[in-house]
Formats: sequence, C-alpha cells, structure tokens
Amino acid sequence: MEPRVGPVPKGPPVSKPYTHPAAGWGAAKAVTEVLVDEREVVLGSLEMLKMNQEDSGGFDCPGCAWPDTKGLALDLCENGIKHTTWEMTRKRVTREFFASHSVTSLFDWNDHDLEAEGRLTEPMVYDPESDHYVPIGWADAFKLFGDSVRALESPDQAAYYTSGRLGNEASFLYQLMARELGTNNQPDCANMCTEAGSRAMLASLGTGKGTVDLQDWEAADAVFVVGINAASNAPRMLTPLAQLYRRGKKVVHINPQVEAGATRTIIPHEILAMATFHATPTSNLNIQPRSAGDMALMRGIAKATLELAESDEHAIDRQFLERHTEGFEEYRRAVEATSWDEIVHQSGVAKTEILKAAAIYREADRSIITWGLGVNQHEHAVDTIREIVNVLLLRGNIGREGAGAAPNRGHSNVQGNRTCGITNTPTPEFLDKLAEVCGIDPPRAEGLDVVGTIEAMDRGDIKVFVGMAGNFALASPDTRFTYASLRKVDLTVYVSTKLNRSHLVHGKRALILPCLGRTEKDMQRGTLQRISVEDGDSMVHLSQGNQHPASPELLSEPAIIAGLARAALPDSKTPWEWYVEDYDRIRDTMADVLYGFEDFNRRVRLPMGFRIKQPARELVFLTPSGRAEFSHAPLPDVVPRVGRLVLGAMRSHDQWNTTIYTDNDRYRGIRNLRTLVFMNGDDMRERGLEEFQPTLITAHAKDGTERTLRGFLAVEHDIPRGVAAGYMPELNRLISISDYSAQSDQPLMKQLDVTIEAAG
Repeated sequence: MEPRVGPVPKGPPVSKPYTHPAAGWGAAKAVTEVLVDEREVVLGSLEMLKMNQEDSGGFDCPGCAWPDTKGLALDLCENGIKHTTWEMTRKRVTREFFASHSVTSLFDWNDHDLEAEGRLTEPMVYDPESDHYVPIGWADAFKLFGDSVRALESPDQAAYYTSGRLGNEASFLYQLMARELGTNNQPDCANMCTEAGSRAMLASLGTGKGTVDLQDWEAADAVFVVGINAASNAPRMLTPLAQLYRRGKKVVHINPQVEAGATRTIIPHEILAMATFHATPTSNLNIQPRSAGDMALMRGIAKATLELAESDEHAIDRQFLERHTEGFEEYRRAVEATSWDEIVHQSGVAKTEILKAAAIYREADRSIITWGLGVNQHEHAVDTIREIVNVLLLRGNIGREGAGAAPNRGHSNVQGNRTCGITNTPTPEFLDKLAEVCGIDPPRAEGLDVVGTIEAMDRGDIKVFVGMAGNFALASPDTRFTYASLRKVDLTVYVSTKLNRSHLVHGKRALILPCLGRTEKDMQRGTLQRISVEDGDSMVHLSQGNQHPASPELLSEPAIIAGLARAALPDSKTPWEWYVEDYDRIRDTMADVLYGFEDFNRRVRLPMGFRIKQPARELVFLTPSGRAEFSHAPLPDVVPRVGRLVLGAMRSHDQWNTTIYTDNDRYRGIRNLRTLVFMNGDDMRERGLEEFQPTLITAHAKDGTERTLRGFLAVEHDIPRGVAAGYMPELNRLISISDYSAQSDQPLMKQLDVTIEAAG
C-alpha cells in the first residue's frame, strides 16, 4: 500500500457544488488561513507587495508563468501567495530531524506532512548502514558526485532532470555542464506537461512558443480557453477574461468540467468590487466536450467556418491564406470529408453548440485561442493543437494585434528552461553556437526524455540521476515502476528546498543538496544577485529575493551547479567559479549563445524586461516551406469502448504540482477528500454506485497490463458521460510506463482507459 499524498482528513468527506465567484473573498479567506497557519501574517503580507514587482527589486512568483502586469501594485493570486508562504515557513529540517527518523520510517509519512516539516538546512548523504541521512560538507558532496560521474563507462549513463522552477542562469549552466560531460540526457517537466504544444507549433508555425502578449489580450474580440482550469492553474488570467466580458467581447471556455473560472469572478485587487461583492462573468459560452474530443470540436468550428465562406466572402481571410500558408486546399478537402455526424460523435458536443462557438469565431475580427494540460496530455495532442492553429489560420489570426496562439505554460519558468537549452533534442544550430562560444564539443546524439530515462534506469543503463528541483518520483507516471527504477541507480542527487518523496525513493547512494528559494537573498562575494525568468509570453525579466536565507548553509542553484561541474570536470576550461561570482557574466555568455538574448544584461534591466524575438508574430515562419503549414490529420477515435471510461488526472485547487496544501478543493466543492473519482451521475447509476461509495478502478494499459486502485470514492460531478477525473499524483499509479503519446512522448495523464466498479 502506497503512503497517502494528502494530509489526514479533518472530518468526513463533503461534496457540495461551488456557487460563488472565483477569487474574491473566498481567495482572501484562504490566503488568510495560510498566513495564520504558517505564522507569517506580517512578514507574508509584506512580501506579497514585492511579488511580481521586478521594477522595485521584487521577486517573480514561483508559481505559474502568467506574465506580469505593468503598473499593477497587487499583481498576485491566491496560489502565488500560498507558494510564497510555503517557501517562507519558519520550520526547519535539521540534522537532528534526520537522526531521529530513518528513511524507511519517513517513507510511510504522507507527502503533505513531509513538506510541512519545513526548509532543508544543510547537505545530507544517505548512510545505508543506518538507513538515515547524515550531514556531509559541500566539498565532500560535490566530490561524491564528481567521482561517480568520472567512474561511468559512458556519459550517457547519467541523466539530468529539470523542474520549471529553475531560473534562466541556472538552466544555462546546468545544460552546459551536462553537455560538457558528454550527454543530452536532459529530461524535464515539459516532457510530462507541454511537449505536445511545442512540437505542434514548431511544425505549424516554426516556433514552439505562443505568438501573443498581454496587449493582445486587451485588443482581442474573442478568446477561446481550451482545457484550462483558469481559477486554479492560471488565476491571474481571470483579470483579462473579466475585462474582455466588460468590454462586450466574447469568451468561450471548452473543458469537460465547467470550472469556477469559467463562470464569474471578483478580482481581489479591484477594491470596489471586493467591497460590494460585485462579480463579473468570465464566459459567454461553456462547452463540455468528452475527454480528448477537442480536436473534433475544433474541426467542427473549421467546418462551419468553411461552409459559411461559400456565401460570406469575409468568413475566411483568403489573402492571408494565399500569402502566408501552405496546404490550405488539402486541409479544406480533409474538413469536407469529415462529416458532421463524426464530429458530433467524437467531440461529444451537439452541432448546435459547435455552431454557437463558430459564430463567435466568425463575428470576432481578432481571436486568441489558449490551451493547457487538458489538451496537451492526450494521445493525439499534437494533431489537436495543430488543428487549433488551423482554425486560427483560416481567419488570419496569426501575426496581428489581438490575435494568435497562446499556450498556457503553467509552471513559472518551464518555457525559459527550454529557451536556455534544457532539452534532450537540441538543434544542430544551438549546439554549434554552444561549441563556438563555450569552447566545448557537445554531443550530437538525441538524449533521453522522462519516459526514456525511467526505462533506462530500470534496465540499469542510468547509474547517476540528478534532479534539479521538483519531485521526480512523485510527478512521474507508473509510480511503482518509477520507484523501483530509481532504486536501481547507483547515485541520486536532488537539489531541493523541502523534503519530499523523491528523497526517500533514492539510489544506492543519495545526496540532498538544499538551495535558496526565490524569495531569499542570493549573495555572491558580497553582492546581491538577481536571476532572470521567462514568462509564457516570452518576456524575460529579473527576480530578486529579499528574505534572509533559511540557513547559512544554503547555496544558490547556480553555485550548486558550478560546484558539481567543477568536481566532475576538474580540467574544464569553463570558468565555473568566475560565473557564479557575478551572474551578469553568465548572462553575457548566454547573450552570445542564445537567439534573441543579444545585449541581455542591458535589456533585462529595462522596465518589465524584454520580449524574445518571435518570428511567427512577424509573419516569418521558420518551417520547411517558409509559410504557416496546415495539418490535415483525420479525426482519431476517442470514444471509449462499451463499459469503459476515459480517466484524467488533474490538480485540486489546494495543490501546486505535487505540493499538497490541504485535502480540500474549494472550487469543485470538495472537503476532506483526495482519493476520489469524479463521475457523471448516469455513469455512476449504470454501475450501481452511490455518492462516496468505494470503487475499484482498473486501468488497461497499451502494453496489455492492468493497474488497479481500490477504495477511491465515487463523487457525482457535472462531467460528460464516459469521462471520469481525479487527482494527481494519486492517479499516477494507474499510468503505465507504456501509456505515452506516440506524437509527443508525454504520459497520458488525461486519457486513461479504465473500468470503474463498486469495490467488493
């Protein structure tokens, strides 16, 4: 039996529909409770004033990648405050704690309680004889890593994982270290979350990034929000959605669940609205497709638009299509060959609803389509996102104000990681530049992604695994397989701020290396340093911590990487120590290597930083044809077989990635429960299930194996028939290592083939 993830419930489970506006006083109350629980009412409140305030020496929120708003004094949200307070806790995990608790005993703790112990304070090494972590000095920790790496038969026997919380400077140094060591084994969190979007947009537009900025949101006539729970995963998005509605523009939400952010909101920094409880709608239309039915829905919008174009010469932008696109006629034929019956069947949406969405799209001169993990984590996600781009191209909604493709990146700097070279599939152009500027001979062979790394660990092909932030063991699919694979590794190294599951699922030898948080001062040779991050709109800006470090033993992420690199590469000509003395030096090298980072140090100090060059925004498409390319894939069959459901894993409102704050999910009306499965009421009755009845969930994997979870409680929810949902990481146990997309190599977090029945 795996340990529970969330805390021990404080009472019986409760399910009650949430009828209040998103954000507003509910968020304010939740924030107050967090500040009181962490005893940070004064300090935490003061720190809120510095969040996302780069111009005044503030720090970037360690949560989502939503861009900062110029001139907004309280540019923050409930989850950002939780994140910050979680990091600022006064609780500490000391050597005495580790002396009192063996790793075996800690493994039985729930994940909430592990992180609730507080901040890590000094480097620790696993002692197998005592089954305890014991203190180790930084120099000895670096030496252990260096000795282990130099003893490898091949540099490809090591893998270097990255979480999205890593800043740009650390990301650049990290990938430089891995490549100087000789490997492209650089799995990252994007392999599990956003890979599909990057691949789709690269194929369609020649870029893996979005084409819009905040000013475009202000100028849009319509915004389509697809597969995003905005109130929890991008709360600051609620502000432009409400503003669009007030200006008479249109907002369409497309999601199997009608989330709170798709109804109405009270924006906390609007004092009058808060005082008068005045809520603003955030949607004109809510459409609930079946899981993975988004491609069929988009094909329906395209079909309606093309049919209208037969009598309405302005329904499509013929001039744009002729000048800037490739493959339109082939796409038109593919759409014509797709019947309305097939579109309705695969999307699970009535034709009348699809036509409503198409009408909004036709009437809007400028449209933005934004999407999130609810699209990315499906088998055919690349085709789906390319279909989204197809729809945008039909009316010329690329490369002009108020229009474009806007992938919602989620984690703070996941996009910046990729920009700075974190990838297992680097381009030849990037490697050539890295070799020229940094004087190394980087490897050219494709490296391992997340799924490939786990499989390689199982085979014994990975001997050293480094996790730079994040919680790899808990975030990955196929929990038992991942745990067993990690335990076969000779050395695991985790750079972290708090204790988590990954520290307890370790290799034969293991290091915990504690680092500074984003809210803390980073002093190098007596000078306060700043790091840079890239938001989801490709804006790069500085972040500066203001708090004293949780422990004098903490090192910054760049300093830790430099220490690891020097130990593993004692003869390296890379000036690792010199870089860490002044991060401007790292940025000067980045400016010479990275496209769009020219004159980095000057431009990043401009108000709000700078925007990385985005060719597609200027109608320059770096595709083989030099044009935006239509795709014409057939619709996949996403309708579950008789007796089966499609299960998706998602976050609750009171968690961020694998960090669980409480057992509550306010916006879905859930209290004191995480081990649940949301189901359509008719699907429950068909299976003889009543509210809160224990279930047996069986997942049928691609490789023919099955995985089961027993005891998760059935909860009736407003969700389409054939669709079920629950929380990650608990449901990760059901995801086989073979359950990944052939298009993106992403684990199928949102498209598990399951049967659900009453537990015997």
